[in-house]
Amino acid sequence: AMLQARIRDLQHKIASARVIDHSELDASKALMGATVRVLNKKTKKEMTYMLVSPVEADMAHGKISVRSPVGQALLGKSVGDVAQAEVPAGKLELEILEITR
Repeated sequence: AMLQARIRDLQHKIASARVIDHSELDASKALMGATVRVLNKKTKKEMTYMLVSPVEADMAHGKISVRSPVGQALLGKSVGDVAQAEVPAGKLELEILEITR
């Protein structure tokens, strides 16, 4: 029964998957598939994140979900914008330094 549930889950993910053509996306905004370099305004540390779907998220490799608090805060922002994310440790202010595809 557990294997059948897993198979159904994978079939659903495959059926709802979409291919994104990055050449048609606005390269000046942080969208899914973009790599975003940010500066944490409080700690003055730079971090780099790749915005991915929840299925692909892997913090060990810098891939964060667009549904995570930080991912949601970064979505649609441009270079120079400051994104605010509410995380368990408090409020994060992240200044967007660079967006690459």
